[in-house]
Amino acid sequence: MRISFKGDYALKTILDLSCNYAKGLSRIGDIARRQDIPLKYLEQILLQLKGGGYVISKRGTEGGYMLAKKPSSITIGEIIRLTEGFTSPISCVSSSCKSKCNDETRCPFRPLWQDIKEMINGVVDRVTFEDMCHKKETLEKNKIVNYEI
Repeated sequence: MRISFKGDYALKTILDLSCNYAKGLSRIGDIARRQDIPLKYLEQILLQLKGGGYVISKRGTEGGYMLAKKPSSITIGEIIRLTEGFTSPISCVSSSCKSKCNDETRCPFRPLWQDIKEMINGVVDRVTFEDMCHKKETLEKNKIVNYEI
């Protein structure tokens, strides 16, 4: 499985909105700054997330973006599939693959790729953005400040 910049930025955007879920709307410029995402690219990502039903927006001076669902009900796998299309390490084991391999029944690697796909899905479909917010908080609490002169 390969995660593109688009997928990575979408995951970071959902994480940002998840960790700020209780605060309500977040401005696009604030998300871009906190996550170091180019603003124009973030606009495209938010449109896709909105189209997928994960984000809602409000226009105007008091506007912004927020999650359409609770962070506990959104998994990493959902966002990866929305942005990347699949979680398979190779297309021949992806359910979305339209072209089939001529050697599919005799390929000794296919069961391996299928096992890897199932392991990946087992993780990304179990981990929610609420879980990721807790991990982020823990990392920030344990952050060691190093002062050098």
